[in-house]
Amino acid sequence: MNSRVGTVAGKTRVCPHCKSTILESASVCPGCNHHLRFDNQANADQRALPRFSALKVEGAFRNPEGGKPMEYSVVVAIHNERGEEVARKVIGVGALDDRESRTVSLSVEVSAPPRGVR
Repeated sequence: MNSRVGTVAGKTRVCPHCKSTILESASVCPGCNHHLRFDNQANADQRALPRFSALKVEGAFRNPEGGKPMEYSVVVAIHNERGEEVARKVIGVGALDDRESRTVSLSVEVSAPPRGVR
């Protein structure tokens, strides 16, 4: 197994390409899709792990025709089983001119940690 793979499930690191915080076990950054490791065995092992999409949501919003410019903020918050907020992040902000629209997609991908990660 590649020595860069973490030994603790949920351990994070910073992607050297986009500077997003990602799981240390990731071989591809979910933010920028850059490959982080080129160890063929580690990549094959990671692809073989069970994974699924736990949540997938997409929605669109628009500025009503004839309306004045509107501002928006896209915020994601994560809460634990007790309802306590454990993370909150502003993903993007912007403005919509007359008749402009935006679509926002959110997905949560879940997978088992690689072998050797506890």
